[in-house]
Amino acid sequence: MRRELVRHGAMAHAARSVARRDLTERELAERLARAEVPPAARSEALGRMVRTGAIDDERFARTRAATLAARGSGDALIRHDLDGRGIAAALIEAAVDALETESARAERVVEQRGPTLKTARHLARKGFSEESIEGTCGMAVAEGAPPAVP
Repeated sequence: MRRELVRHGAMAHAARSVARRDLTERELAERLARAEVPPAARSEALGRMVRTGAIDDERFARTRAATLAARGSGDALIRHDLDGRGIAAALIEAAVDALETESARAERVVEQRGPTLKTARHLARKGFSEESIEGTCGMAVAEGAPPAVP
């Protein structure tokens, strides 16, 4: 009887967690561990959540990558965010590959902010590659660079 109560409690906790927001498998496992759910019940709850589709790391990666890209993030920041959430490298790359190109996203930011050194720095903070930054703010970056020493 006690075992069934523990299993039920683990499933209830897992269901409440994913009802609030989408989670990765690792994030849910960490929440259940913090709630002191025994390992066997935690494993069973995770397995059920994955089998039913309530937890889907691939879906999470695609959705999170699209959200971050829409907020003006570059590929490096998106990869870092997904990696920190425990998403597998192959799923991260698939999610990033499905996005609009980084250079097109950088162009949109430059259209809004202008091709200035300040915009180039903003793009760098948001995880855009040097190639994307130079391609969109090339002149501003070159003008802001210190002169070459012979």
